Amino acid sequence: MTVTIRETAPAAPSRGRATQLKRWAPVAGLAAVGGLVVAFDLHQYLSFSALQDHNETLRALVAGHRAAAVLGYIAIYAVATALSLPGGLVLTVAGGFLFGPVQGTAITVVAATIGASAIFLVARSALGDALRRRAGGAIGRMAEGFRDNALSYLLVLRLVPLFPFFLVNLVPAFLGVRLGTYVLGTFVGIIPGTFVYTSVGTGLGSVFASGAEVSVAGVLTPEVIVALAGLALLSLLPVVYKRLAQRKAT
Repeated sequence: MTVTIRETAPAAPSRGRATQLKRWAPVAGLAAVGGLVVAFDLHQYLSFSALQDHNETLRALVAGHRAAAVLGYIAIYAVATALSLPGGLVLTVAGGFLFGPVQGTAITVVAATIGASAIFLVARSALGDALRRRAGGAIGRMAEGFRDNALSYLLVLRLVPLFPFFLVNLVPAFLGVRLGTYVLGTFVGIIPGTFVYTSVGTGLGSVFASGAEVSVAGVLTPEVIVALAGLALLSLLPVVYKRLAQRKAT
């Protein structure tokens, strides 16, 4: 009995194309969304003045179509985070204004984590080299912290703006931080600060009613800054404990 062995063509080229598509897919998606933002000049609405001008319309939308408003807010916040658009603070405060401190915090944390995870994946894709150059020397300055305790260090960076937010989104991808660690550190780390800012947003209704102007400087009061610094110190406790334990062991 003769057995015929058929040779199959190597699948390397198709696998190569699939790999390229996988690398470029996040970039293409982000570029398409960014093009829409630029084309319609949407970033101009990420300001306190725009929030003040449209506050009644927005509140009516939330009251009449809450589910759609929540999904729209998540989409806008995630896109703004992924594209590193200015206005994250405005959106966070707006979350408290529109949805209250508790629900506003939960919705904003989900949205910010989605956006931050998107840019993290893009940083590991075909644009990695270009984004690495944009990060510059910050990679070296963060490397030791992530090497010692990636999760605790990421929590600190999320609580206190030691580095710009977009850098904290990018650098972990270059330093080999796992996606699961990154998502967990981002999600948990931004909860306290988000709650502080959404709580500020709950008082905007009376400010808008009085006709007073709201600004970033007005939101970043000394009390808010002190609260965030205290939260950052708490997140450092695991790192301090680890250092002390290592000294005792030696």
